[in-house]
Amino acid sequence: MAASYDVLKTRTRSDYPFTLEYRTRWADNDMYQHMNNSIYNFLYDSVINSYLIEFCDLKPALSPQHGMVVHSHNDYFGSISFPSVAELCLRVNKLGRTSVTYEIALFEKGVDRVRSVGEFVQVFVDRATGRPAAAGMNGIMRRGLERIMVQEGKQVLPVKSKL
Repeated sequence: MAASYDVLKTRTRSDYPFTLEYRTRWADNDMYQHMNNSIYNFLYDSVINSYLIEFCDLKPALSPQHGMVVHSHNDYFGSISFPSVAELCLRVNKLGRTSVTYEIALFEKGVDRVRSVGEFVQVFVDRATGRPAAAGMNGIMRRGLERIMVQEGKQVLPVKSKL
């Protein structure tokens, strides 16, 4: 079951095992002088794929399986704008036979309060057929995702990027 809005708005960086920094760009701002809502989805997709490439052996153009987004949503708790640095924090909340549910939080560097929390659900499909992988998610992918799987009430161990 997904966490409630009230729980999500109290998330901290320590709730997430993987973090990636992103320096906001002038073009990320909209006419209201904060980051446009569509940019959040681009950033969420980027932190997920950065993790999959580095820790799950994803090769976007070559891997026999790839994740296809089947659901996404985002809750906003505050804004961020250029020239801030965003910290994108990632965890896995649910891991199925062919699917994964990610939770992504966006923090502004130097600010404790979470700015947004989103959810992406991917189904891993065979590249050749575009259908869910008959044998399930491959083992390397699954083991990589298990490293950032979080269960409420359990300690979160950080996974450090080499990038």
